Amino acid sequence: MSDEPQPQGQSQQPNEKPARPKRTGWRRVIPTWRTVLGTFVIGTLLLFGLFFLGYSLVKIPPANALATKQANVYMYADGSVIARDGQVNRENVTLAQMSKDAQHAILAAEDRDFYTESAIDPKAMLRAGWNTATGKGKQSGSTITQQYVKNYYLRQEQTVTRKVKEFFISIKLDREKTKNEILEGYLNTSFFGRNAYGIQAAAQAYYGMDAKDLDPGRAAYLAALVNAPSEYDVVAHPENKSAALARWNYVLDGMVTKGWLNESERAGIKFPMPKEAAASTSLSGQRGYIVQIVKDYLTQNKIVSAEELQAGGYRVTTTLQKNRQDAFVEAVNDKLMSKLDKKNNKVDNYVRAGGASVDPKTGKVVAMYNGIDYVKQYTPNATRRDFQVGSTFKPFVFTSAVENGSTTQDNRPITPNTIYDGTNKRPVQGWTGSYDPANEDDVSYGDISVREATDKSVNSVYAQMAVDVGPEKVKDTAVELGLPAGTPDLQPYPSIALGTATASVLDMAEAYATLANHGKHGTYTMIEKVTKDGADVIDLPERKTSQVVSREAADTTTSVLQSVVDNGTATAAQAAGRPAAGKTGTAEEDTAAWFAGYTPDLATVVAVMGQDPVTAKHKSLYGAMGLDRINGGGAPTEIWAQYTEDALKGKPVSDFDLELQEGSDVPQYPTTDPTPGDEGTGGQDDGGTTGEPTTGGQDTEGQTGGETPGQTDGGTTGDTTGGTTDGGTTDGGTTGGTDTGGTTDGGTTDGGTTGGTDTGGTTDGGTTDGGTTGGTDTGGGGGTSGNTAGTLSTPRRQ
Repeated sequence: MSDEPQPQGQSQQPNEKPARPKRTGWRRVIPTWRTVLGTFVIGTLLLFGLFFLGYSLVKIPPANALATKQANVYMYADGSVIARDGQVNRENVTLAQMSKDAQHAILAAEDRDFYTESAIDPKAMLRAGWNTATGKGKQSGSTITQQYVKNYYLRQEQTVTRKVKEFFISIKLDREKTKNEILEGYLNTSFFGRNAYGIQAAAQAYYGMDAKDLDPGRAAYLAALVNAPSEYDVVAHPENKSAALARWNYVLDGMVTKGWLNESERAGIKFPMPKEAAASTSLSGQRGYIVQIVKDYLTQNKIVSAEELQAGGYRVTTTLQKNRQDAFVEAVNDKLMSKLDKKNNKVDNYVRAGGASVDPKTGKVVAMYNGIDYVKQYTPNATRRDFQVGSTFKPFVFTSAVENGSTTQDNRPITPNTIYDGTNKRPVQGWTGSYDPANEDDVSYGDISVREATDKSVNSVYAQMAVDVGPEKVKDTAVELGLPAGTPDLQPYPSIALGTATASVLDMAEAYATLANHGKHGTYTMIEKVTKDGADVIDLPERKTSQVVSREAADTTTSVLQSVVDNGTATAAQAAGRPAAGKTGTAEEDTAAWFAGYTPDLATVVAVMGQDPVTAKHKSLYGAMGLDRINGGGAPTEIWAQYTEDALKGKPVSDFDLELQEGSDVPQYPTTDPTPGDEGTGGQDDGGTTGEPTTGGQDTEGQTGGETPGQTDGGTTGDTTGGTTDGGTTDGGTTGGTDTGGTTDGGTTDGGTTGGTDTGGTTDGGTTDGGTTGGTDTGGGGGTSGNTAGTLSTPRRQ
């Protein structure tokens, strides 16, 4: 064979393989199947290797030290100890000592496939991770086995290391223990609130029974608590009952789905209200309330988690001042509790009190009153949000009016001296619905200034003012001042002015502190310092203040509220011996009486509430303390005065430094010279309207509830056509014709001419009101209204 090179283009030898063509273009970036297969095999081997390495290295540790966990210590601002909460309430029981309903309820709530699934649920973990990453909130992907491992063997911190340990320990535990053993351990270590660890302690804490006696309804509620123990306690947090009920229903529905509960039995189950808590005597008096409120504050503001607090070791210094705290308790005892006769007067057993005191300049909560004893009355009355605030809300309406430059229906600026119609059950004008609130004791006031209407807490004036300002603006102002946006029943309707919202005493103290601080608001704080294990300082959120309403709006409101103390329903507040401003309030059916007041140095709110100690239902306070009724100007104001005097003892007396609304001292009378004609122009018809357009001034005594066939009530009709009007003369000389509506009750028809203001039941035409057919005139009120049905509730407030 020749060694010479082959000529170019000559073919290869038959036994030689053809050269693989080189990958070109986009094919170069795509890995070959050999590369993919090799990577997969290597990755799989690596994962198996890491798994077996982790499995061999991670051992099942001994139980954690929860049973002997450290106490949390809560202190006053001066460092003296309020309470310690280190005792653990737990009683371990076997699975046989737990009812089947209790077992099924916890499975329905936490892990419905527990008995058929492995220790780890990868799909649930991926779903939880995805939900957390996409902003749907922190989700738990843990099985009951994993939760038991976390509770019993590991700490509560959210770290990757803990999750890895939890993963491997759960797998090992699932191989070494039966499902029943794991479920039993989980039910004995879970936290249910009220310092109860385990199902047995929880059954006793909430229902006074053993775990073996739990029925589906009670078992479902305890199972629901595991998800959010502090929030779902409907006795401690009645405002969260709807959320707790939703979780309770979820558990029961799960039991039906899994076949553990018959549908017909499920349909007949009613929510089992838990009993009030019986706390350790170490938390008696005000101590237990303070600990509970501080815990809620720490967790809700994400300073410390509930799990971290459970682990213990924290020292929490509060803003509460011991001398003021003691003064608050003493004032309530002197002015209220000592005057109750619970043995001989049933109503006296319903009486409860709540109070909160805030430094306006710093926002620090310096004292609270929550109840007679945490051991006897579990619910903290300073923070509960289920009693109407009554007329203590009215100052927010006036503040909003000044802040927004609001005017009346006839375009007069709203100031302390603006004249309104204070007629009882006077329908509000400018609102699409029908609303005619009653004044306290059904008193009609006629023409009355805003200042005097505040002194006397005139509902008809403030309902109209809320419409003049705009209920939505009123709500916004209340939130800016300090009420939570989610306050129950804080709705943009005219009734907002009368205090249908159920803010807490502490919420109201924060809002009134904003008024005392000339319109500058900062959220309240009750924590000075938090340390862990005596050294590590926990960062507290920075408190920021801002001018939420103008100084003129806040200060003008203060000037009006000073008049309430000087001349109105809160004269008992003068006993504090300092310049003061404030407002009384009474909830519908007298279930609560309030006083919210402040000096330049201290804002304090006191409420006396009525609640059945057995059923927890709100109760009227009629007859309490041997009185016909408890008004805001009684016990609440007297408590405020004694407490404020003691709390500020030794401090210089300071007066309010006010910058008032421009023109606030100028009377703003209703328009009295309307333009004649068929269409309604001119002044504000504060006396109500009939079905036809009207003209004329303000009717301060009569009231027109609407058009009634054959009768126009309140002395004002729309168009009169011809003839005479039955029952009297026309105001100012009405053109002739026959009143097509029939008779005019009250004797006066303002038929579209000039006339002025009808006061005291006398018309400009010289005829006294009340002498005609169509109804009986009582006190110049204009007879019976034609249509007084309202679409909104009409609470009566003082």
